[in-house]
Formats: sequence, structure tokens, C-alpha cells
Amino acid sequence: VYKMSERLKLDRSMSLFEEAKQLVPGGVAGIRRPYNFVPGEYPIFFDHGKGGRVVDVDGNEYIDFLCAYGPIIIGYREDEIDDAVINQIKNKGFCFSLTQEMQNTLVKKLRELIPCCEMAALVKTGSDATTIAIRVARGYTGKTKIARYGYHGWHDWCVEVKGGIPPKLYEDIYEFHYNDLDSLKAILEANKDDMAGIIITPIGHPNGAEVQMPKPGYLEAVRELANQYHCLLIFDEIRSGFRCSLGGAQKLFGVTPDLSTFGKAMANGYAIAALVGKEEYMQVLADKVFLSSTFFPNSDGIVAAIKTIEILERDRILDVVAAKGRKFGAEVEKVVEESGVPVNFTGAPWMPYITFKKDEAGLYKKLRTEYYTQLIRRNVFMQPYHHGYICYRHTDEDLAYTVEAIRESLAEVKKML
Repeated sequence: VYKMSERLKLDRSMSLFEEAKQLVPGGVAGIRRPYNFVPGEYPIFFDHGKGGRVVDVDGNEYIDFLCAYGPIIIGYREDEIDDAVINQIKNKGFCFSLTQEMQNTLVKKLRELIPCCEMAALVKTGSDATTIAIRVARGYTGKTKIARYGYHGWHDWCVEVKGGIPPKLYEDIYEFHYNDLDSLKAILEANKDDMAGIIITPIGHPNGAEVQMPKPGYLEAVRELANQYHCLLIFDEIRSGFRCSLGGAQKLFGVTPDLSTFGKAMANGYAIAALVGKEEYMQVLADKVFLSSTFFPNSDGIVAAIKTIEILERDRILDVVAAKGRKFGAEVEKVVEESGVPVNFTGAPWMPYITFKKDEAGLYKKLRTEYYTQLIRRNVFMQPYHHGYICYRHTDEDLAYTVEAIRESLAEVKKML
């Protein structure tokens, strides 16, 4: 299946995309559109997946390092998780006018694992969770301004693309830079009487740029600033939660926020997310701050999360993922150093990413396109503008093959220099 170096056969993907453009604006949703990959070289529709691999509608098989943009922490089509959900659907049902008791089961587990979690509100998506976090911070403090770092979803207050959004809907949101305390201090000082919260991804993973780990003392200092300016500290752990550790990056780095959002890896692909936090702050959701949805209490995602977390604990999945990621990262780092190509490798062990160093002439864009073209032709599925992920079902053989595919792809890029 592998070691292909000519263009993949993608006829059915392209045909379906042409049809889709008549049915769905843009053909497919947002970040899955072809311009986020290499148009004409990447598939647009998948057919199925299993373990750490996916197969497109033309029958091409890939080692998948995008992992559905992060939810797949164990692997695709995990029988234990799927069977638990199927059992719930067939024997109990999952969508009712009232809540099923497994809500309590999951929240008790979250409370056991996540340092800041005394209470939790279960929602469906990361954007749901980050947006309700902002509402809770404003509802509790009675203040308005928010300092933010990171990608927090598609809602009006945080989305990067501002089409259709009046400026007044995000005029109280101020962006600061990761690992840069001065940029945060300036915002806090300028708005010191009206700061409701600071929301930050504890690991820096900006779109299309290098993944950053916190500098020593950085998160601790952010925690202190939140205390000093009497605003709530919110960790957006949608990507880092149930991947860096069972308690999230806050457990790993030993810094406890007031509120935190979790999602993606919590249920290995099923739709669920959560806002968790200290009881004092979360209690505003009981009466002062409104949160409701027809589908938030649905138990299919809740059951999937309970079973996923059980497996993560039982089989020490995250220890294995980290070990795989460290070994893979060390080997890729060596390949990158030897390649002579102006690239950076960051994000190991959880979010590996190769980015191209910018130059004034813009050559890096052509190099990047060539690199990801070569990689997909070798059946390795990564995204040019988004970091990857390591999952439990990536085999040692998959990872070794990928290292070689990266080596060969960089060698092809080197010919352009």
C-alpha cells in the first residue's frame, strides 16, 4: 500500500466534492476544505478507519496523524467504546426530556481526575464549552473584559474570520501572546477595573505556527496575575485534556485554573465536551447564568466518555502515547537536523508538527506545499496548517515508516533549494 511517490488516484473524492459544492456551502465544512491541505493531492472524503489508519473513498489507505483533529486518542472504531454506546442506544435510549443517571457517573470521574473540577457542565463541542466559560466568568465577576490566547472555536467572541460579526460583539476581547507576560500585563492594567477572565490554552498551539510549551514559571505567573486583577483563570484544554495527562495540562504542569474546558480526546470521537471548575464559580449556572440545549444531556457521548476514560486508566494509554511520541519526536528531530531544509519540528510528544521558516521572498510556501505533497503521496496524512497527534493504535511500524517518509519528503524539498 505504501511507498507511493506519484500522485494518488482521487477521482471519486473529486467527483463527490463537485457534487457537494451544489449541496453544501464550500462543499465540506470549514477546516476540512481542500485549501487547508494541498488541493488536488489530498483526498476530500474518507470512507472508513480502523486503529491508526484511514481509507478514502478511492481506496487509498493512510497512516492518520490528524486523528479527526484530535478526538481519536486510542484509535478509530474501538470495539469496547462502540459496544458500550450501542448497548446504551439499544437497551436504554439516549435522548430524553429528562437526564439519565450516567451524567453523575461521568462528572464524579472528572472530579476525581481534574484538579480544578468540583462541578461540571456537560455540552457537545469545544466552542460550547469555551463560550459558556466566558459567560460564567462574566456572570460571576459582574465584569466584561476577557484576555485571550489561543483558538477557542467558532463563536462570535473568538472566531478569527470576522465575516458576519459586528465588531461590538468582540470589542471586549483582547488577545495576548503566549509565553509573553508583558503582553498580558498590559491588557490587565489597561482594563483593571473590568477584567472578567483570562482564557488560555496551557500549551501554545496557534494555527499554522510552532507548538510551544510553557516557559518555566509562565503558567504560574498567569495564575498570579489572575489573582492580582481579581479575574477568573480559564484553561482551554480542549486539545490537551485527556491527552497530556488524565487531569490535563493543569495536572501535568501543576497549575490549577478556576475553570477549564475539556473535549476532543475525552470520548475518542463521540460528541461531548465539558466546562469544569470550582463550585463557587460554577454555581452561577444554577440560577444566574443560562445554559440549555436539547442535546447536551444525550447519554451516547456520556457513555463513550465513561468507557474511554476507563480504558485510558486501565491500560495506561497516555503513558504509551507519550512514550511513542517521545521516540517518534527524537527520530524526526534528527531527520530534520540532517535534512538541510529550513524547517522547525515542535510539539512532541503529543502534537508533532513540522513548520517551514518564513523568508521574505515567500519561498517557504512553495517548500511547504512540496513537502506535504510528498508526504501524502507516501500515504502519511498530516495537515500543513495544523499540528498532528499521536494515538495509541499508531504501531511502531507506522511510526518508523513515517520517519522514513518524512526523510524522503524533505529530501525532495531539498532539491528545490
